[in-house]
Amino acid sequence: MAHHTTEVLVIGSGPGGHSAAFRLADLGKKVTLVEKYSDLGGVCLNVGCIPSKALLHVADVINEVNDASEIGVITDSASVDLDKVKAFKNATVRKLSSGVGLMAKGRNVNVVKGEAQFLTKNSVQIGEDIYDFNECIIAAGSRSVELPFIPNEDLRVWNSTDALSIPFIPKRFLVIGGGIIGLEMATIYEALGSKVTIVEFNEQLIPAADKDLIKVYQRYNAKRFDVRLNSKVTEVIADSHALSVTILNDTQASAEEFDAILVAVGRSPNGHLLSGNAIGLEINAQGFIPVNNKMQTNIPHIYAIGDINGPPMLAHKATHEANIAAEVICDHNVVFDVKTIPSIAYTNPEIAWTGITEKEAKHKGINYEVSVFPWSASGRALGANRSEGKTKLIFAKETGLLLGAGIVGINAGELLGELSLAIEFGVNIEDIALTIHAHPTLSESIGLAAEVGLGTITDLPNLKAVTYKKS
Repeated sequence: MAHHTTEVLVIGSGPGGHSAAFRLADLGKKVTLVEKYSDLGGVCLNVGCIPSKALLHVADVINEVNDASEIGVITDSASVDLDKVKAFKNATVRKLSSGVGLMAKGRNVNVVKGEAQFLTKNSVQIGEDIYDFNECIIAAGSRSVELPFIPNEDLRVWNSTDALSIPFIPKRFLVIGGGIIGLEMATIYEALGSKVTIVEFNEQLIPAADKDLIKVYQRYNAKRFDVRLNSKVTEVIADSHALSVTILNDTQASAEEFDAILVAVGRSPNGHLLSGNAIGLEINAQGFIPVNNKMQTNIPHIYAIGDINGPPMLAHKATHEANIAAEVICDHNVVFDVKTIPSIAYTNPEIAWTGITEKEAKHKGINYEVSVFPWSASGRALGANRSEGKTKLIFAKETGLLLGAGIVGINAGELLGELSLAIEFGVNIEDIALTIHAHPTLSESIGLAAEVGLGTITDLPNLKAVTYKKS
């Protein structure tokens, strides 16, 4: 058994882990980066964010081809070469993963393959070797939640990783869970030719988002998906012919057959998989490792970032936390103090929000107002034949301070950066309205939504207009 020494040990090479390792190396630390899989990049890069976006691009192209006749472009319906689709997805992942590997090598980060288990507060075991460290950053991520009554060993029962490998295109595809992952996978497989049923336990899809945004999404996709809300799967029986599924809605149960099932009911943090309890590391019942605003656990020289320290489980949260942890280790006076962490569902259309939602504002008793600009009045959206969307601003009624925003429509996620920046800077909707947005663009809808809130809008009937009467 060999002994090794490093200044900082980073467990996990996902967006948070490799960002932390690289920032530490740039600041002069000797870093060892531990990854249990063969490729660097973690779930997000290899079997999550990146491959799903590549396949969602394929889905968008298919849908555009199939809808082209609506704007006078006559084509045959799109056909799919599944091998080439997989090759495109894999090449996208490979380029980014190899890039992470090259950056690790260029920064002299020592990469170790294996699973780390804590031995003491300053050492872990990886395979047959022991690594001693001064500080440690845990960035070990999360895993898909499994449902105990579903035969998960059956090759027709998938988690998100399985679905992204596209084992086959099922004719009848059941998605259990109407959250972001479930809807993105539904978008991909419907475009590839599956008849998709979505079962969601709650009263709306993506429960965290505002209902008015989801209504736009559902209205646009009414013919694409069979959506069952307030429903749950209670039994799955597998035989050689099909997967027989019992779906319960209120008190009404129905038995239906599917060719494949995606279980997308959430992700579970990997906090309990590192033997942290043996060294007194605080880990809650769910598997999250609590941290302070410096990313420190209850053991001050051990840090936790990303999915493993709590929701939201988002890559962009992890990378920013990574920089904080790395800089704290290097004695920088920094803390993680953000006003908003944006969320995006890369569906068709996209659903995006930042800051507080309207439902949160109501729950907190905030005196707020909402202003909405419908994309049916957007020249850019109309010209793209995608006028179903809308841009929504949530602001303090007395001061006009921007509190939150939501957008549903094509490329909604790309529009969110301006609004997140505005919230971080404490911007008033008047500032947004007075900022000249290029015309015609989708981003223009942000400025126009602010004008609606101010009562200065000229692109729509102005419900706040003051009638001037000459004395």
